[in-house]
Amino acid sequence: MSEVVGSHDLLFVTLDTLRHDVAAELAAEGRIPHLARHLPGGVWEERHAPGSFTYASHQAMFAGFLPTPTGQGPHPRLFAARFAGSESTAPGTFVFDTPDLLSGLERVGYHTVCIGGVGFFDKRGPLGSVLPGMFRESHWEPEFGVASPTSFEAQVARAEQVVAGLPAEQRLCLFVNVSALHQPNWFHTPGATREAGDSRATHAAALEYVDAHIGRLFAAASSRRRCFAIVCSDHGTAYGDDGYTGHRIGHESVWTVPYAHFFLEPGATAP
Repeated sequence: MSEVVGSHDLLFVTLDTLRHDVAAELAAEGRIPHLARHLPGGVWEERHAPGSFTYASHQAMFAGFLPTPTGQGPHPRLFAARFAGSESTAPGTFVFDTPDLLSGLERVGYHTVCIGGVGFFDKRGPLGSVLPGMFRESHWEPEFGVASPTSFEAQVARAEQVVAGLPAEQRLCLFVNVSALHQPNWFHTPGATREAGDSRATHAAALEYVDAHIGRLFAAASSRRRCFAIVCSDHGTAYGDDGYTGHRIGHESVWTVPYAHFFLEPGATAP
């Protein structure tokens, strides 16, 4: 990353609330072809989330603590604040001398943009303004939120507008928090009803919905130059697992998340 930063645009996508087991199953079954074609070996890497809910996890990730590989570390990190004794800062790590990654990227010439999704990015109150406030430019509309059946399409359209409006020479760090996986997600299954509620199956259908449109986001992010992309979940969620429902709990369905990073070549076209 010490070589990537400064020469590439950056895309960071959090598929909010996506479970690892659901993501892995859909990749193996060929149900998310547009994501799977970019996953190394066609599979998600299994990692552990840095937090059990959106706010905690993103605060950690924006400080450089991305989901941690399984198995004993230390695991070298892509990004890290400079501090003495860090065991996960490696020679290739992008090291920043600011309190968070976004301001560190801005210091080396990046324009940072947030396209929010879930409530912690909605800017409708002090708490919902903390995370988007870390970016130079931030966007949120009700159409991007969890209650919208077309949330990701609206987010992608805004991302396309943002990229198109930037000077060609301006380096970009684009962050998108995808809300579609978060409850409520029942409306992503044809014929489903509000009364039936959310389930592991509707969660999977929401990921298929995201996959159908993510090619446009990848195309926009790589339209100006080669782009380094990180796509992962911030935490999972339980659907009756061991009697648990939801997240902000210490359960395997919450802590285990899918992760991938890869390069997007310039001029890629959306499917």
